[in-house]
Amino acid sequence: MNILQINSSVRADASHSSRLANEVVQRLLAANPEASLNLRDLGRTPQPMLDEAALQALFTPAEQRNAAQAARVALDDALIAEIQAADTLVLAAPMYNFAVPVQLKNWIDAISRAQVTFRYTANGPEGLLTGKKAYVVLTRGGVHRNMPSDTQTPYLKTFLGFLGISEVEFVYAEGLAMGADAEQSAFAAATQQIQELIAA
Repeated sequence: MNILQINSSVRADASHSSRLANEVVQRLLAANPEASLNLRDLGRTPQPMLDEAALQALFTPAEQRNAAQAARVALDDALIAEIQAADTLVLAAPMYNFAVPVQLKNWIDAISRAQVTFRYTANGPEGLLTGKKAYVVLTRGGVHRNMPSDTQTPYLKTFLGFLGISEVEFVYAEGLAMGADAEQSAFAAATQQIQELIAA
């Protein structure tokens, strides 16, 4: 098993989502001692946003790119290679203003490449990252699960499915900003959920 862990919080070592993603990974490693881990922390090493220059680089044939364009495309190529090589994806996604962090959105834009991670066919879109499983850790200051304010779950489920990753488990830690007792209860519930999802 090749595990790819993606952290997207800007809080570094104080991140709730990274803490719980680490718990998921430790359970996976305990259950699969032969597994390997590749960790990418987007808070510490952000991926550049998709702008006009990046788009021009992507649409320029490889042999015609200048040095700056080649370097920019290579950044995205590295992320694509990581997820292509992974069997299991562990995605840490805190909620920032009812959405995923911009750091995570930049990663999503980087790995979404036509004819590489997805393609369009006569029958519609087809994801090319099949045969993988994803665990998505969602941390929120308030409570949003199964409510209209939860924009993350449907978005990430749709995105992963678009790329061919249809086996997705969501882990929730909510109410983290609602007092010490609520925070403690949220972590306990999330840890219990992780233990139920992954048999050590």
